[in-house]
Amino acid sequence: MDKNQATGLILFAAVILIYSMFFASGPEIPPIEETPQQTEAQVTSTAQEPTVEVLPDSLVDAQRSAKYGVLAVLTLGEEKDVLLENDQVKITFSTKGAQIKEVILKDFKSWDMQPLALLDEKSSTMDFTIESSRGPVNLSDFYFEPAITSEEIDGVKTQILTFSAGSESGQIIQRYALMDGSYEVKKSFEIERYQGVFSGNTINLTWEDQVKAQEKDLSESRRQTQLNYYLASNSMDNLGAGEDPEEAQISEPVKWIGFSQRFFTAGIIADSVFQDVKISQSTPTDSSVVRIMSASLAIPLENGKADLRYYFGPDKYKTLKKVTDGFEDNVDMGYFFVSWVNKYIVVHLFEFLEKYFNNYGIIIILIVLIIKLALSPLTYKSYIGMAKMRVIKPEIDELKEKYGDDPTKMQQEQMKLFSQLGVSPISGCLPLVLQMPFLFAMFFFFPNAVELRQESFLWANDLSTYDEFIKLPFTIPFYGSHVSLFTLLMTVSQIVYTHFNNQLTTATGPMKNLGYIMPVMFMFILNSYPAGLSFYYFVSNMVTFGQQAIIKLTVDDAKIRAKVEESKAKNVNKKKSKFAQRLEDAMKAADNSRKK
Repeated sequence: MDKNQATGLILFAAVILIYSMFFASGPEIPPIEETPQQTEAQVTSTAQEPTVEVLPDSLVDAQRSAKYGVLAVLTLGEEKDVLLENDQVKITFSTKGAQIKEVILKDFKSWDMQPLALLDEKSSTMDFTIESSRGPVNLSDFYFEPAITSEEIDGVKTQILTFSAGSESGQIIQRYALMDGSYEVKKSFEIERYQGVFSGNTINLTWEDQVKAQEKDLSESRRQTQLNYYLASNSMDNLGAGEDPEEAQISEPVKWIGFSQRFFTAGIIADSVFQDVKISQSTPTDSSVVRIMSASLAIPLENGKADLRYYFGPDKYKTLKKVTDGFEDNVDMGYFFVSWVNKYIVVHLFEFLEKYFNNYGIIIILIVLIIKLALSPLTYKSYIGMAKMRVIKPEIDELKEKYGDDPTKMQQEQMKLFSQLGVSPISGCLPLVLQMPFLFAMFFFFPNAVELRQESFLWANDLSTYDEFIKLPFTIPFYGSHVSLFTLLMTVSQIVYTHFNNQLTTATGPMKNLGYIMPVMFMFILNSYPAGLSFYYFVSNMVTFGQQAIIKLTVDDAKIRAKVEESKAKNVNKKKSKFAQRLEDAMKAADNSRKK
C-alpha cells in the first residue's frame, strides 16, 4: 500500500468516526451519505490501484477452445527452465514452447571476462508456427513436459531432451540431442495423430537475433559480422558486412543459414532444404548490439515429422568443415587465389603446433620459420636473379646513355643484351611473386583466427586485436587513437629491408622510392589490425634478413660475372627466338603507332 492509499483510508476512517460521535441519533447507524471528503479519498485510492478484470474459468476455457480447439489444453501449464549440456556448451530451454532460451560456450569468455552467452532470451527469439484448422498456431503458446535420457550414438555419449505436449486427441513431440564434445544440437519435430487438426505440410520458423558484442572493438566486430546462407546448388552467399539495412527473398532452396560474427556462429542446418527463405539484417548505431539479423523459413513436414540441426560454437575451420557442406565458409579464408594457403597449409600447421606449444607467439615464430624454410629455394633464386642484374649494370648504363631518348629502341637493345648475357629481368621478381600468396593469406587468417582470441604474448594482451602500447589523447585520421608497437616494428623492419634490397637491384627513380612508401601506408592500415598479424610480418622480415645475409656470404659476384661472360660468348651468334621476334615486332608496331 503506497502513501496516497494510506492517506485515503485514514481520511475515510476519520469521517466515519467524527460522524458517529457528533451526528448519530441512536445506537443504530443509518446509511452513510457520501461526503466530499469520502469521495475524494475513494477516487484517490481507486486511481492508484490498477483495474484487473478476472474472468471465470469457464469463460477462459471458452476463449481458448474457440482459438485453439482440441489444442486448448496445451496452453495450460507452468513455465520452467531445463538444462542440456556437455563439455562444450550449456543450453537452457523453456518448457513454454520447448524453445532455446540461452546458449553458453563453456571454453570462452566475453571481452569483459563474463560467461560467453552466444544467445539469450533478451537478444534472440525463435518462433515456430504451424497451420491448423483454426489458423496458424505458435508453439510458444503451448506448455511441454520435459524428460532427459542418455544413450550412446555411434559410440559417443549423447544427452537427449524430449519435450511432449498432448491430450487424448494426439501429441506434439520436440526432441533435442547433444553429443559429448560437440557444438551441434540435433532437433526433431513430430506430430502424432491430431487427425484433421493441422492443415499445413510445413512448419515455419522466424528467428531474430540481436547479435551481442563479444569483442571490445565494436567497429571491427561489425566489419566482420554477416548473415551467410548456402544454396541447394552448393554455393554460398551472404548479405555482406555493410552498415545499411539489407534484406533478400531467396527463391532457391537453402541448406543452411549462419548468423556469423567475427569468431562465433549461430547457425541452423536443414536435414534436406529450407524453403521460402527470407533474410534481413540491420546495424543499430546507438547500442552495443553488433547487428540485428533475422531469418524466416519453411521446414518441410513429411508424415508430420521434420529434422534439423543447430550449430552454436566458434569459427574454427576444421570444426565447421565437419558440420555440413560449405559450413566452413563462415570463416573468411581470403580470395580464391590465396585461400588455399590457409585451408591446406596454415590451418594444419596451427593444429599441429598447438599439440606441442601453448604460447601462440612461439607458434607464430615457428610458422614463419617453417614457411620460410620451405620457400628458401625461391628466395635463393630471387637473390641470384637480382645479383645478375647488378653485375650487368654497367652495360645497362651504356644503353641508357646511347638510347636514352628513344624508349622503344632502348627496350629492344635491353632485350637483346639480356638474351646475349643469359639474364632474365624477371628472374629476381618471379620468385617473390610466388611467395606473395603466403603474405596475403596471413592478412585474412589472423583477423579470423579464434585460436588467437584472448591469447597474450609479450606486451600484447590479446593477439587477435591490436596491441595498444600507447594510448593517444587524440585521434589521427586513418591511423587511430593508439600506437601499436608490433606495427611500428614491422614498418621499421620493412623500411630497413627495402633499403638493403635496393642495394642489390638496379631500380631507380619512382620504383626505388615506392619501396619506402608502401611500409608507411601499411603502418596506417595495420595499426588497428590484430597484433598477431603485425608480429608475423615483423618476424618474417627478420628471418628474410638472415636468409639474405647467409646467401650473400655464399654468393661471389665475380663468379656470377664470369658466368655472364661465358653466356655472352656462347650466345654471340644466337638467333632470336620466335617469341622474342614477335615481342620485338609488337614493340616496333606500337612505336610506329605512337609516332603517327
